[in-house]
Amino acid sequence: MKILLAPAETKNEGGVEKPFSKENFFLQKNFPYREEVFSNYETYVQSLSLEELSTWFGIKRLDDVKKYQESLKDKPTMKAIQRYNGVAFDALEYNKLGEKEQAYIDDNVILFSNLFGPIKASDLIPDYKYKQGAKLPKINVEKFYKDSFTSDLDEYIGDEIVDLRAGFYEKFYTPKNATVITLKFLKDGKVVSHWAKHYRGMVLNTLAKKNVQSLSEFMNTEIPGLKLVEMQEKKGIKLLIMDIV
Repeated sequence: MKILLAPAETKNEGGVEKPFSKENFFLQKNFPYREEVFSNYETYVQSLSLEELSTWFGIKRLDDVKKYQESLKDKPTMKAIQRYNGVAFDALEYNKLGEKEQAYIDDNVILFSNLFGPIKASDLIPDYKYKQGAKLPKINVEKFYKDSFTSDLDEYIGDEIVDLRAGFYEKFYTPKNATVITLKFLKDGKVVSHWAKHYRGMVLNTLAKKNVQSLSEFMNTEIPGLKLVEMQEKKGIKLLIMDIV
């Protein structure tokens, strides 16, 4: 069983001196695809003025824009699961987990970076800025990664998936043959949108602590603060509707 997770707009700074390279990523034979997007990104970013980058990045303060104007090639890197911060990652509390729980996440979680494509939680990435949905001039990044990685991801992932992504990241990868569990969160009968990220992080935290290895185990796992109220199934996708209690 593998777990799919969305990235976050905000990142933690710092890292180790392991610059952008094939060895930093899983599915290493597909590294040329990452390089192609990366090269397009670097060329485009360095061709824009600070004001243009401010709009493209979605950053108002020009001093902050300058940091991301620099090339990423030699920037320090860290595990993707530690690089991203924000609501889901705060709820996950990766740095507070034990070694076994962290290893579970490193081995089983796949994120979908707007810049680097499908990455394992343990893949090493720099502090970068790429606003969700932002377009590069010569390449449709979501479609490019979907076309380039789907068959290898299908093989790597296998036939059981817990999909904790936001809907946008389905553009990067749609499983073809796997059985998939997704979740919807309700509070007082209303669908939770932004704070769904928090509960996705909580779910992942629980899966790691309980070392859940299959969808059947997942269905028998109690997740603190959530109660299953309905299950809908269509074409291999099980949607679990969870009440926040």
